[in-house]
This record gives sequence, structure tokens and C-alpha cells, in this order.
Amino acid sequence: MRVLWLCNIMLPAIAEVLGLPYSNREGWLTGIYERICQGNTRAAGKGEDREAVGMETQDSGIELGICFPLEKMPEEVSGSFKETWKLELKGSRAVGYGFEERLSAPEIYDSRMEELFQEILEDFGPDMVHIFGTEFPHTLAMVRAFGRPERTLVGIQGLCFACADAYMADLPEQVIRRKTFRDWIKKDSIMQQQEKFRIRGEREKEALGKVLHITGRTEFDRRETEKINGEAEYHFMNETMRPVFYKGKWKAEKCVPHSIFLSQGDYPLKGFHYVLRALPEILERYPDAGVYVAGNSVIDHDSIKDKIKLSSYGKYLLDLIKEYGLEAHVHVLGKMAAGDMKKQFLKSSVFVCPSVLENSPNALGEAMLLGVPAVAAAVGGIPSMLEDGKEGLLYEAGNVRKLADCILRTWEEKEETARRAEAARCRAFQVHDGDRNYERLLAIYKEIVQ
Repeated sequence: MRVLWLCNIMLPAIAEVLGLPYSNREGWLTGIYERICQGNTRAAGKGEDREAVGMETQDSGIELGICFPLEKMPEEVSGSFKETWKLELKGSRAVGYGFEERLSAPEIYDSRMEELFQEILEDFGPDMVHIFGTEFPHTLAMVRAFGRPERTLVGIQGLCFACADAYMADLPEQVIRRKTFRDWIKKDSIMQQQEKFRIRGEREKEALGKVLHITGRTEFDRRETEKINGEAEYHFMNETMRPVFYKGKWKAEKCVPHSIFLSQGDYPLKGFHYVLRALPEILERYPDAGVYVAGNSVIDHDSIKDKIKLSSYGKYLLDLIKEYGLEAHVHVLGKMAAGDMKKQFLKSSVFVCPSVLENSPNALGEAMLLGVPAVAAAVGGIPSMLEDGKEGLLYEAGNVRKLADCILRTWEEKEETARRAEAARCRAFQVHDGDRNYERLLAIYKEIVQ
């Protein structure tokens, strides 16, 4: 069986072979890649990680092609290949295809990608195409280029059209309409950001409407995709997390007391501002409480250069920090590799997902695997991941008082919190079981091809 993958990033496994920098944002794909391509001859990481995820597998019988986007082709290949970059991956039954795409401007559709994909399709000759995610223009381009809906499988990650509707996240009108210098120059105000999601959402709907196979893992993504394409077959399939998160366990006595961890907070949808608004009530009871946020910082303002780069949303966050006197209680940690994320999870007293919309956030799954107490907004697919009161605490999105209450309950209901965290951990190991999810993936492939 010849399967062509279309990924949103270069797989870490490929980048490591080539000695190129990479993002581990979708590092969980590496485990599937190695199972398919190398079977028992190679594993995803160290022995203990391999055992935790369940890396033992037999020959899949699959020949894999992997398409991945690059903002710019590496210099060493730009002279030999005009538009695409084909590379043989030695030691595995796989071939890679790099292609250029403006990842920084996913709202722009370049129809030339369809021609590039047609060349790749002719070269590889796949029995089916598996597209991971719908967020980028390359999804629609591949669907159009392949033109075989019965042999095309699209995996749902996020849903741009739904994000567009929820994007403003209760921001004040003046913040929504304001444009900072950075927003003017980049043409990237909050209203323009929402419009970009809408544009991406329309292409996403077109792509979903042209295929006959969809994978998802929540009631939310099943419901939303059925509205777009009731003819497509929905295949339920959970995801396997990055190997490092299967080892280690949160312990209350080893965490930093009253530390709140967010995995992201650089745009309105992620809800960082709700946590800032909830923090004063939390500080009344626990003056040592602090918020730690991973990912890009949009609140740096120490230098003139930093101030020039401030977005309207970043300025709003700074205004909240100043208004409530939170300067000593907010810490932005920057981008973090998987190992560093794990360390931060384990030393945090609660993980909070305050987003106004999520499908199945990997950060929540990772927190659950480690047994970190979790609080999340009951939006999108989150209720499919975490049962309120049994495995964590859910609250109505945007309700700052309820958010604060859930965090306080996590700290004060010590025995109940420990029980919920352990229940969440047990569920996560079942949901994110590497062997089970791998076998499910192969079954879906066989069903489509046969």
C-alpha cells in the first residue's frame, strides 16, 4: 500500500536526518512515521519512552511518501530543484517531498501548489492520500490535485471556520478596533486576524466538501464536519502524544505551590486575558500565586523595539497586568521543547486551558498523561476529553468568576484533586495508547484502499 502524507510541518524525524532546524509542534507524528517505516528496527526515543508508548510493531506493508511545507528551500538544494525537493530517506521505506509555501500567510492561496502536487502524485503514485489538518492552503490544493475523494483522508486538528466565529473572545470593542503601529505595518489587527480565519475557513469547508473520508476524535469535530459534508465517512481515531509525556508523574509535594500553567497565550482565542482577569480574586486568597505561559510572548515592552512590535492584544494584556498590579505574578516562558514543557507541567500546581474554542488540545492530553490537575473551558471538543468533576474541572468559557473558583477548588480540595488527576491519567493512557491508535490507523487505511 502506497500512502502519501501531507503534513503541516517537516517531521522532526526527517529534520534530524537532514540536520535541519525543526518544530516539535507535531512531534507525535514521528512515532507513527517510525512504526510504519522502520517497524522493529527503530524507535521513537529512549528505551523507557519506547516502552511507555508501546513501540513494538510488525511490518506495516506501507510505502510512505511525506509532503511537507517550507517557507524557503534549503540553499543546498535550491539549485537542483526548482519548485519541489525530493529526498530519499535511507534506512526506511519512505520518500520525502518538500515544497515551498507561505506558512506565515495561510490566508493566501497559491494555485501553483496544485501543479506541484500533481508532479508529486505522478512521481509517487499513491493508493491514497492522508492529509493532516485543514488549517493551511495546501490541504485544498492537494484535494484538488489528487481528485479522488474516495481515496482521500483528511484528519481534523482545528477548524478555522469555527475559530473565526469565536475569535473575539469577549474583548472590549476599543481593543478589537484598535490598531497599533505593528498592526498597521503587518496588516494584522485583531479584526484582520479574524478575517484571515474566515478566509481559511471557507477553503477548509471546500476541502472537506470534496473528500469522502474524515478522521476526528471528538463529538465537536464530528458534528461540525457532518454539517459540511454529510456524505463523508467519519472515522473515529485518537492521537498518540509525544513520547516524552508517557513517562513521569505529577506529585503535589514537588510542584511550585499555587503556580498556574498555560501552554499558549499569544492571541485572543487562547484566552490568556481571562486568566489575568481571574487572578486578582485568586491573589486575595493566595498572594503567592503566579501564572506561567509557554509560547510566543506578545507582552515584551522593555525596549523601544519591543514597544514597536506590540499588537493590540499584547497591549490589552499589558493594560490588564498594570490595572491589577500583576507584574510580579505573570511569567512568559517563550517557546519550549517537549522536555522543557514536561518539566514545567510537573512543577505546576494546575494546568489551565482557558480557550474560547478548542477541538482536542494536545497540551490538555499531555497534562492528563502526566497526572497534572486540569481546569478547562467547556468548549468544542474538550468535554469529550475531560469529564467534569471526575477527571478535572470544567467551567463556562469566559466566566472569569467560575474560572477562579475552579482554580481555587483545585488547590483546596486536595484529596478530590488527586483523585481527579489520577482518573484523568488513567483515561489518557487508554485514549493515547500508541499501539491501539496505530492499529486503528492501519485499519482505516485498509478500509479506504480496499
